[in-house]
Amino acid sequence: QVQLVESGGGSVQPGGSLRLSCAFSGFTLDYYVIGWFHQAPGNKREGVSCFCSADGRTYYADSVKGRFTISRDNAKNMVYLQMNSLKAEDTGVYYCAAVQGAYISPLFREHEYDYWGQGTQVTVSS
Repeated sequence: QVQLVESGGGSVQPGGSLRLSCAFSGFTLDYYVIGWFHQAPGNKREGVSCFCSADGRTYYADSVKGRFTISRDNAKNMVYLQMNSLKAEDTGVYYCAAVQGAYISPLFREHEYDYWGQGTQVTVSS
């Protein structure tokens, strides 16, 4: 049974940092894609980063390149999203998501994923 649980959200001032964690079970990253999504208030979920290929390559949306870093700990079944230089527009709920397979391009659309965590709230405000 695939499960994903996010944690690490909170409130931070612009320019600050947060590290989100996603604990996953029921699969390994050898055979699954795992990604992070952002849902701003009133908007649809949008992909921000993923491990989408079997070689462990990372992908980032243009809006977060240079500020966010995705990483993983296979031994602990954890994926992280380090978020630096946070902006007000980064506010929203962050989800991790998974789908079986390996790809050669980023998966950043909600319908491409089968499994979702419950989300964690990030608020960037002065």
